[in-house]
Amino acid sequence: MKIPQMLKNTRYFLNGNHLIALCLFFFLLPRMTQAHPVPPKKEYYSLLVYHLKDKGQEARLDTYCQQALIPFLHKQGFGKIGVFKPVTNDTTVYILIPSSNLEKLLKWPENALKDPAYLQSGKDYVETAWDHPIYSRMETIILEAFPEMPRMEVPHVKDTGAIYELRSYEGPTERLYQNKVEMFNKGNEVGIFRRLGFNAVFYASVVSGSKMPNLMYMTSFVSRAEREAHWKAFGADADWKKLIGDSYYAHNVSHQDIILCHAASYSEY
Repeated sequence: MKIPQMLKNTRYFLNGNHLIALCLFFFLLPRMTQAHPVPPKKEYYSLLVYHLKDKGQEARLDTYCQQALIPFLHKQGFGKIGVFKPVTNDTTVYILIPSSNLEKLLKWPENALKDPAYLQSGKDYVETAWDHPIYSRMETIILEAFPEMPRMEVPHVKDTGAIYELRSYEGPTERLYQNKVEMFNKGNEVGIFRRLGFNAVFYASVVSGSKMPNLMYMTSFVSRAEREAHWKAFGADADWKKLIGDSYYAHNVSHQDIILCHAASYSEY
């Protein structure tokens, strides 16, 4: 046999093998992806905290949120926006903005000031006079979702009586704070909450904020009575007692803040 003919036959043999391998790959691909599912992309959150002095400021902020902020954020591709107010007479307002794109989350305020529709609909907020402000002070807290709950979940409790519980746990040191984060994830504290039906909205580490090192999470309940019943069950739970009794997780919280809220009438949570 001549050399060129041998090469030609070899080429066809290899091409046949390649075709068989390609068919086998596409046959096995669904099984491969089922065996190793792609984990959901982790989210980041911006929690805006507005400290207000009176109901007048609150009404103006509500108008801004409904007419300018939320429509702009949706136009930018952000998901559902949550707006929460404490059940007490405290006039603080919490606005929760989720995104899987951290850069986009950090830059939306800058981009908003370039958007004609936002500038027009939010004119009272954007151009407010120094002696007639909409808020006394505001904070921006940036959070990173926990591995055990990488994406926010919309609770099924949207009602005038529903309770949203926002908690912040501060650590005495960075090392002990990370130990508390591990307790939620590897220690399965998130799993205990999930099993007991706490209807969590998110669990996250604070990347940038005023009370670091700290983590924050939000759970939700159809009523205050249901909240009390859930926490009672949590305290009596055998898995929780075992976890809290583990000396490895001792002394990892130095301070906690508990804020009970109702969702604003226009909140999307």
